[in-house]
Amino acid sequence: MARYTGAVCRLCRRENLKLFLKGDRCYSDKCAFDRRSYAPGQHGQRRGRKISDYGVQLREKQKAKRLYGLSEKQFHLFFEKAERQKNVTGTNLLVLLERRLDNVVFRLGFTNSRSQGRHFVKHNHFLINGKKVNIPSYLVNTGDVIEIKENSRNIKAISDSLEAVVRRSVPQWLELEKDNLKGTVKSFPVREDITMPIQEQLIVELYSK
Repeated sequence: MARYTGAVCRLCRRENLKLFLKGDRCYSDKCAFDRRSYAPGQHGQRRGRKISDYGVQLREKQKAKRLYGLSEKQFHLFFEKAERQKNVTGTNLLVLLERRLDNVVFRLGFTNSRSQGRHFVKHNHFLINGKKVNIPSYLVNTGDVIEIKENSRNIKAISDSLEAVVRRSVPQWLELEKDNLKGTVKSFPVREDITMPIQEQLIVELYSK
């Protein structure tokens, strides 16, 4: 399945949740979800429809997939990897998604959205432990140091995003050195660090059918 390239505000409205897919715009009064907090389309304002158990599980999977900006195939591969690991599959899945490089540069405040993070990673703006990494799905490890390349430090979008990082805050499993334009992975995230309202058990139930 190809990556979604349409209007991302429709995704928030479809999932009935602000997914913060457009960065700073989502915090402003221009946010489409705040102005029209109902599903898109001709029948978006219909109320009282009963949703099946499968429908509830599907919506939860779609919410997580769209939040992290993955295709169906990518998301399923992450689930299979989480299933092979020890401990709780649902928690493993969320931890793996959080460890993606495009998510980490967003969490550190270097970019204002995961999609922008994906774009900047692909264009070689970041180093990990001094080495170039341009794969958005790269999984960071404890102790990794992520920094902005020397010749990319004057990019306005990065400096603007760092100015706004106070509003989002940096999660406890990461450490940001704002003045040095670098961040460190202190540990793997735990379930309490992932604050988006995702019910991962519903995703596990969906894939277990």
